Amino acid sequence: QVQLIESGGGLVQAGDSLRLSCAADGQTFDLYTLGWFRQAQGKDREFVAALYWRAGGAKYADSYQGRFTASRDDDKNTAYLQMNSLKPLETAVYYCAARLGGAFDVTSPAAYYFWGQGTQVTVSS
Repeated sequence: QVQLIESGGGLVQAGDSLRLSCAADGQTFDLYTLGWFRQAQGKDREFVAALYWRAGGAKYADSYQGRFTASRDDDKNTAYLQMNSLKPLETAVYYCAARLGGAFDVTSPAAYYFWGQGTQVTVSS
């Protein structure tokens, strides 16, 4: 089992940047695939990006490709989501999630076993 804690959310203006962090406990962080999701009020949880286990690279939703960058530091048990050129419609609670291995649909929220509590990102126009 792994516990995840997100941080770095806040209130920014359209066009600004923000970096989210996801810190995990445990000693096998590199064996987990990590996902970043967002959930706007009244909407379903939506895939943003995933970081494959064992430095297997990243996958992005089309909407965020080129503007958002996901990364991980396995020595620090921490994952990051750098978000640039933020838009008001991207206001949401952002979550990180984890699951051992990588043989699953990394874009599906239902595939992840562990979740953080979320961090609010509000983008004003």
